[in-house]
Amino acid sequence: MTAPRHLLSIDDLDRAGIERILDRAASFAEVAGREIKKVPALRGRTVVNLFYEASTRTSSSFELAAKRLSADVVSVRAATSSVTKGESLKDTVQTLTAYDPAAIVIRSPHAGAAQLVARWTDAAVVNAGDGKHEHPTQALLDVYTLRRRLGALDGKNIWIVGDVLHSRVARSDILAFARMGAQVTVSGPPTLLPRGIEALGCEVAPTLERLAEADVVYVLRMQNERMDEAYVPSLREYAARYQVNAARLQPHQLLMHPGPVNRGVELSADAIDSPQALIAQQVEAGVVVRMAVLYELLAGSGAGAPLVAEAAAEAVALA
Repeated sequence: MTAPRHLLSIDDLDRAGIERILDRAASFAEVAGREIKKVPALRGRTVVNLFYEASTRTSSSFELAAKRLSADVVSVRAATSSVTKGESLKDTVQTLTAYDPAAIVIRSPHAGAAQLVARWTDAAVVNAGDGKHEHPTQALLDVYTLRRRLGALDGKNIWIVGDVLHSRVARSDILAFARMGAQVTVSGPPTLLPRGIEALGCEVAPTLERLAEADVVYVLRMQNERMDEAYVPSLREYAARYQVNAARLQPHQLLMHPGPVNRGVELSADAIDSPQALIAQQVEAGVVVRMAVLYELLAGSGAGAPLVAEAAAEAVALA
């Protein structure tokens, strides 16, 4: 499979494409451990980060990723842009396109926004989260994190627990984990499990009775900001039935969460701080995986590993 033009969905990548990005991320991880962390792969090119929603991890890691590839970075937040004056998404994108960016990274509360942006610009477009639809780079960094810990995911049993209905991460993770050979089960209150989600390649379990079967427990937060009605009687009752805590977590299981965490709701403090938790490793993986995504889109698989090696060699020379 050739390098994709955009990254709008995990469906833009087959297994080989995912593995190519993860292998490249591993190469960049070696550079990240050095004093000089920059490589010249995207020198002279511009990456625009266009965020219509609040973000800490995704926005900062994309900015760091572009800078470590030596790109020029323009970060636009809706709250401090002409969007507050009524400018449409299309007009904003066309304005930014006039600056000839190589890539636009877009986060929006509206599903399908990244696909629209891809129609309005010649730049490569990366979906950094669009409504309840997808968040493909989160799924890639999750697979990267697990692959470093477990090796191949073939045959692994991964449970995704919590507010699946409002989670773009859940949709991308189901697709990515299944594509890498894992068996995926989603669990949560029936009101927070989308109808027909099995079509993505997962099983559904409305309770945590079988949670001990899991090799990996991936917990999602209650996304109250996306809820316009009551989906559970109370957070206290939700926590009693679905909170993952030290009592529910088995010694062999790994724990993940995309952040931010609502301590005491979907996760207990003892689970978050347990040695089984990979939450910090997920955050750490964000920069190198997003470096790999930008590199793949803008330098292309035709350049391949030699350019990464050349970039790494220059970084060593500068150190």
